[in-house]
Amino acid sequence: MSSTANGKNGTWRNWGGNVSARPAREVTPASVDELAAAVRHAAEDGLRVKAVGTGHSFTSIAATDGVLIRPQLLTGIRRIDRENMTVTVEAGTPLKRLNVALAREGLSLTNMGDIMEQTVSGATSTGTHGTGRESGSIAAQIKGLELVTADGSVLTCSEKENPEVFAAARIGLGALGIVTAITLAVEPVFLLTAREEPMPFDRVLADFEELWAENEHFEFYWFPHTGSTTTKRNNRSAGPERPVPQVKGWIEDELLSNGVFQVANWVGRAVPAAIPAIAQVSSKALSARSYTDVPYKVFTSPRRVRFVEMEYAVPRAAVTDALRELRTMVDRSGLRVSFPIEVRTAPADDITLSTASGRDSAYIAVHMFRGTPYQRYFTAAERIFTAHEGRPHWGKIHTRDAEYLSEVYPRFGEFTALRDRLDPDRRFQNDYLRRVLGA
Repeated sequence: MSSTANGKNGTWRNWGGNVSARPAREVTPASVDELAAAVRHAAEDGLRVKAVGTGHSFTSIAATDGVLIRPQLLTGIRRIDRENMTVTVEAGTPLKRLNVALAREGLSLTNMGDIMEQTVSGATSTGTHGTGRESGSIAAQIKGLELVTADGSVLTCSEKENPEVFAAARIGLGALGIVTAITLAVEPVFLLTAREEPMPFDRVLADFEELWAENEHFEFYWFPHTGSTTTKRNNRSAGPERPVPQVKGWIEDELLSNGVFQVANWVGRAVPAAIPAIAQVSSKALSARSYTDVPYKVFTSPRRVRFVEMEYAVPRAAVTDALRELRTMVDRSGLRVSFPIEVRTAPADDITLSTASGRDSAYIAVHMFRGTPYQRYFTAAERIFTAHEGRPHWGKIHTRDAEYLSEVYPRFGEFTALRDRLDPDRRFQNDYLRRVLGA
């Protein structure tokens, strides 16, 4: 077990570069027993405890001045149950390693987010999601989990075992304990055909319900200051596999989506007035294409341009109104926005604090290039989202507190009561949890 901190003088920083913390000590347990011992040891020293994955959250959800638990030794697949079609995986396993390992076994998750850098537990604890008509977030695919609670005991939960903990801990925000293993539903690996094509913003809004209903996975990116979007539809396919050719893929996914986009953002940061012109070019840079591949190669893409992000879930029926209001706000504000706005959907689920809890949802994500002032844009966007009873993504920038969240989550009290029971001394508390869950 080590206790070194990364960065300068033991400072921890997140991926977006907007959150830092100085833990009293860092622990990298090699087993669940070691992790439980670290929690008990922290209690003896009167220190709070947080587990951190790859730091892909833009909120301070993982920040602590107490004990920072790093799960990178708790990785790999524990077992594959082909009869029940589940896989049990250690909490610190990066999604990209899980996806590759599952594909090798002829298996796949049903749905996933658009990046796969996060750990399994970090992604599920914050409600990471992709887009889907019938299939929900990664957490909605959880069939069981193992949790180290505040007193150092290990709790297993599923629909049958500790069901009230299971209902909440799938998206537990790190507030109920430290997740050590997750059992996910899997299915035989399948092929997806992706169809990416430009479409006018007004047409996407007019046809949104139709586009949603006709595709298993529909999403689009709108470039502010333009009337253009890039749409992406992913549907199951009988094959054959037709992956993006290597050179073409490098040009489109690396050079244009990451390289040229990075340069465009540097220019935009230096000369904000140039952003609308850059946006016009960016929105036309990617031409229509279609390809067929295994799910993780279709759902996910590399994101090398660093940014900060805010994302809200609004009722699906409200998404087109919210987007029109967003366009009006950007046009009138004089803001210069160099990053596209991403729109995805999820069906209602039964997880206590899931952003899709009990309601069919659409997600609207706004981004700003790392290092550019984002407050004015995000504040104006948040005003629109909250007017539609929006629920902020737990791992992305927002300013909401327990008072607001208890109004938009019907089962909020159920979660906080469970937390009182599992963590009465607030061993897993930090400033972020104090704000969003209340003291």
